[in-house]
Parts: sequence; C-alpha cells; structure tokens
Amino acid sequence: MNNIHTVFDEIKGRQDKEIFLKQKAKVIWFTGLSGAGKTTLASHLEKRLFELSYFCQILDGDNVRSGINKNLEFTEEDRIENIRRIAEVSKLFMNCGIILLCSFISPTNEIRNMAKEIIGEDDFLEVFVDTPLEVCENRDPKGLYKKARAGEIKNFTGISAPFEIPEAPFLRVDNTNPDIDETIKQMLIKILPEIRFDPTEVI
Repeated sequence: MNNIHTVFDEIKGRQDKEIFLKQKAKVIWFTGLSGAGKTTLASHLEKRLFELSYFCQILDGDNVRSGINKNLEFTEEDRIENIRRIAEVSKLFMNCGIILLCSFISPTNEIRNMAKEIIGEDDFLEVFVDTPLEVCENRDPKGLYKKARAGEIKNFTGISAPFEIPEAPFLRVDNTNPDIDETIKQMLIKILPEIRFDPTEVI
C-alpha cells in the first residue's frame, strides 16, 4: 500500500480553527430584491458581531463582481455560476472557522438550494430580507430600477426577471420601514445560538 503524504495532511482542520476563534463557522445568506437592504443589514450585523468578538467576512455583489466574478455577465447561466463560485468560496472561508455574511439577490429557490447544497444544509442560514418591490424601487440607491424600466438593463430581478420567495428561510426580516437597531437585535437572538461555540462539544 502506498502512503502518499501531502502538505494538505498538515493543514489544521475546521474544528481546530473554530476552537481557536471560539465560534462556529456558518454562512448567513441574505437574499432579497435589489434595494431591499441586504448589504446594509449585513454590515450592521457584522459590526455588532465584531463587538461581541465574532470574526466575520462580508461577501456581496460589489466585492465579488469586481474581482473573482468580474468576467461574469447577468445571463441566467452567469447568475448560476456567480452563486456557485460564491458558495465554494464561502465553504473555504468556513474551513478557516469564519462566519460568512453573504448578500446576494440569488433570485430563485433553485439557485439558493444549489448554494445550500455546496455549503451544507446545517451551515446555511437563509435570511430573507422581505422588502416590497415598490419600496425597493422608490429607494433605488444605484438608479438600477430606473435603467431597467427604460430597458437599459436586461434580466433585472423584479422587473424583467422573477424573484421567488424563499420556501422556508431561517429568518424573515421585514425591512419596509427599517429600525436597524431593533432588527439587528432580533437577528442576534436568532443567530447567536447557531454560531456560539461550546467547548464541551469537542472535549
């Protein structure tokens, strides 16, 4: 029998890193329409978790499509590939014991289920930022809805492409009239038990 030893055999595993960081690695996946407030909530949640000594990383359309996914367009095929890559990157971060806050429209149940399958069902916490289309369109922080209505952007979710309501999200957030502090408080009540490290589980 050949015993092939590689450098990967020396790499510390996820559990070792979770012990070091004193947290459970998870992916908190924010889904919702453009302008729903996904990244705003993710950034406030990250700040609060950091204050509580949790180590997190945010992934969203801006920092992903400017780098690893900058070669992708907004066709159906590229949207799927976009989420596939994000899920795979999230999995690598989790292997480092890190909590991921992923903010992506991810408009269909099929595409979110693909991400969940890659990441692992137990580690995938889907947060549906439930903001009505008319509210998102009135906010329109990047002027995308205006361009979509004018036909300048094709396959725009909510206008010329569908958004499917999550079937059974871990958490639903009504972000129509946001009270950020109260929303983050309620999110923490739900999320903290999932990421809290218990050293007795690894003794």
